[in-house]
Amino acid sequence: MKLHHLPLPGLTPYAHAANLQASLVSRFLAHKANPESVSAPPPTLITAQFNPVYTCGRREIGTITKEQQDFLTKAGPHGKAEFHEALRGGQTTFHGPRQLVAYSILDLRSHGLTARNYVCLLEGTVIATLKRYGVEGIRTENTGVWVTPDTKIASIGVHLRRNVSSHGVGLNVGLERWWWERIVACGLPEKRPTSIREEGAADVGVEDVGIAFAEELAKGLKNIDGVERMNEETLG
Repeated sequence: MKLHHLPLPGLTPYAHAANLQASLVSRFLAHKANPESVSAPPPTLITAQFNPVYTCGRREIGTITKEQQDFLTKAGPHGKAEFHEALRGGQTTFHGPRQLVAYSILDLRSHGLTARNYVCLLEGTVIATLKRYGVEGIRTENTGVWVTPDTKIASIGVHLRRNVSSHGVGLNVGLERWWWERIVACGLPEKRPTSIREEGAADVGVEDVGIAFAEELAKGLKNIDGVERMNEETLG
């Protein structure tokens, strides 16, 4: 079985990627509800870089006031961001240009994974991807991938429904710090973000990092023997 990789070109609206993800999750759930008549879909990885957007995790849904949303979405020197609630774990974070977002939609049981194993797999995949660019990623007591105990390079927030995963990873390839100044990223004060480019790989592009991430994820998944690149027309 191949890992299907759907890289979305250019800058993508958050809602478009979220709708694609929801459609894929629905296919998995339909198979689980009626496995004799609905075939199992392949595991799929969506990679993209979003138009500027702040998202909050499920613990904060309904708690972000209109005043707070207005503050986050107010236009500034680098433009204007959207705000969306998401079902993933974690707290408010930023996604935007020069950040790789990787949404993996798969059935954990098909790959022998528990929820904890899966988060560890995503962290390990980021660390292996960073190694390709000469950057050493580490784990700490906080979820995600770091380059020092106080410097975070990738966030992880997932959602599981009947062992079907969605959401995933935000890996900073480049960084515009202005966007991050409006939030306490992932609810961790006194920590700061960094990126692959700030750590020394100046010429790396988001799409190339997405390809590397897909290859490393496929290596770590049981019952997967490589990556098949897809587009929205061939995704099925």
